Amino acid sequence: MIVGTAGHIDHGKTALVRALTGVDTDRLPAEKARGITIDLGFAYRRVPGAETLGFVDVPGHEAFVHNMLAGAAGIDFVVLVVAADDGPMPQTCEHLQIIDLLGVERGIVALSKCDLVSAERIAEVGAEVHQLLGRTSLATAEILPVSIVTGEGVAAVEAYLLDAARNMPLRRLDGRFRLAIDRSFSLSGIGTVVTGTVFSGEVRAGDKVLLSPGGLAARVRGLHAQNAAAVCGRAGQRCALNLVGSNIDKDRIHRGDWVLDEALHLPTDRIDASIRLLPSEVRALRQGSPVHLHLGAVRVPARIAILDRDSLPPGDRALAQIVLDRPVGALHGDRIVLRDDAARRTIGGGIVLDPWPPDRGRRRPQRLTALAAMSEADAGQALVRLASTDPGWVDLGHFAHARNLSVEKAAGFRGITDIVYVESDGAAFGFGSKNWQVLKQATITALAGYHEKARDSPGLETHRLRLAVDTRLPSNVFAAAVSEMVRGGTLQRDGPWLKLASHSVRLTAADERLWARIRAVMERTRFQPPRVRDFAQTLGASEAEVRQLLRRLARMGTLVEVAHDHFYTRTTIAELAATVQRVANGNPGGKITAAVFRDRIGTGRKLAIQILEFFDRTGITIREGDLRGIRQDRLAIFEEPRRERGIP
Repeated sequence: MIVGTAGHIDHGKTALVRALTGVDTDRLPAEKARGITIDLGFAYRRVPGAETLGFVDVPGHEAFVHNMLAGAAGIDFVVLVVAADDGPMPQTCEHLQIIDLLGVERGIVALSKCDLVSAERIAEVGAEVHQLLGRTSLATAEILPVSIVTGEGVAAVEAYLLDAARNMPLRRLDGRFRLAIDRSFSLSGIGTVVTGTVFSGEVRAGDKVLLSPGGLAARVRGLHAQNAAAVCGRAGQRCALNLVGSNIDKDRIHRGDWVLDEALHLPTDRIDASIRLLPSEVRALRQGSPVHLHLGAVRVPARIAILDRDSLPPGDRALAQIVLDRPVGALHGDRIVLRDDAARRTIGGGIVLDPWPPDRGRRRPQRLTALAAMSEADAGQALVRLASTDPGWVDLGHFAHARNLSVEKAAGFRGITDIVYVESDGAAFGFGSKNWQVLKQATITALAGYHEKARDSPGLETHRLRLAVDTRLPSNVFAAAVSEMVRGGTLQRDGPWLKLASHSVRLTAADERLWARIRAVMERTRFQPPRVRDFAQTLGASEAEVRQLLRRLARMGTLVEVAHDHFYTRTTIAELAATVQRVANGNPGGKITAAVFRDRIGTGRKLAIQILEFFDRTGITIREGDLRGIRQDRLAIFEEPRRERGIP
């Protein structure tokens, strides 16, 4: 359990931590000289039968609230210290506001310096504090009188903390590792060390991590958890990580950076959030208002775009897009605190809903409905609501990363009955069941219309079908949807074409006889079939008749017109594509030249180049000067169909 202090300057936070742990958390010379806490201080206390307590002692001076915020992020329990002689003071109120905005619900109030006042004054201040707690997250917190001088109440505070530690709910460990850095330094013989609170997941010595948002790669050489050498650090602990890497240096690491699993390195310069303005503000928050945003241990200037209204009155809530001056690391559910443009007072805060929102259409009703769905705490419920709203589908990879879900939890999306799970090329998407039925019907209607107009065409390629469907989807989403429709039998693939199962094309009896003679020649000549004129002369048919038949067969998908009047069977095209692949895979760099390809298939240079240019157009090869690379995922598009198409 991580315990954070809060309260006004000189109310005894540091003295109380010292009484509880024996550690003076004022470590800086300036703190010793001035007698005040300036930066974060840390101490630890072992707990029999439970994990070691970690204390984060924060400064109480108004000039150092930004440091207080860096330490308050990630705490589990707060000790709000209020001096009995002064009573609640400005930073008492502001620190309490911050604790409330961060959603910290477990804590106590220590009424310090009780040796200086009467019992009546203690009761009076206790009543003031109770009223101040009001509707905050600490509304039910106990208030304990304390004196560091006489020792009164210290044992009671200690007992309360030890009991809270033993009953601390376990943190979920299934998310990816993420630590908010609040210090970085170098130690002789050790190297670079960073410290901070682990927000999620686990880390072990030897793990590879990234520093974000900078993107520096590092390896964890060793670590301490809760001030003790450990093999593993996990969510809810304060950890010190000894990092090594070619670019790792303490001067390149800053408070507010993250150490995390590389999959979570997705910096953002805008976030959509649900925010509230404190009731203590005297005026509404206007569009474009400049603020200082605090998230984790970072502080960054930003501007507010209120999405669901024109301005935000004091005490009210709104959806907002917060545009940042520089990229930060953020995930769904992260708590944020907002301070005014001069960084003199806390004005509000909230929770991140979407860490990577669109910058256009952000105030559209459909977008606001999506943000309302994202506000669901339960991932499954949020997913169902999102997939049921416009545009009707969810990028499941994006969704899982935003919520830092484990691979196992993300895989559980397949079992949600209201979601149709589709995937293609490593990307997965979820459709609401009703939206899926609408898309399926629109696809069937589009293909049926095309089949009616082009009876001798085998169907439509995926990209042309996407444009024909009324429900317009991004190409990768549509490709995944089509793959699922093929698996489910709604559509059939015929090489690069898609068709309905009921669609078939046939030749006339006369055309079938002519085609049988042409096919026999093509099978003998394979890589160098005759052109249209040569077929006509050899078979004693008219050139126009042969050309018309071959072009019809090309429209039907039986033949492929590689160049003008130069046709190949699909079997031969598939064989030529396989030849390109074999030659390329056997060369350094996986490239092929026209000359090598020509020699391999035994044709002239002109024909070899025509074939390669055809492969360029269909995406099987990618030309790079005189070399060509291979698209492995496109090699199978001309394979023969699995079902009979009614052509001999």
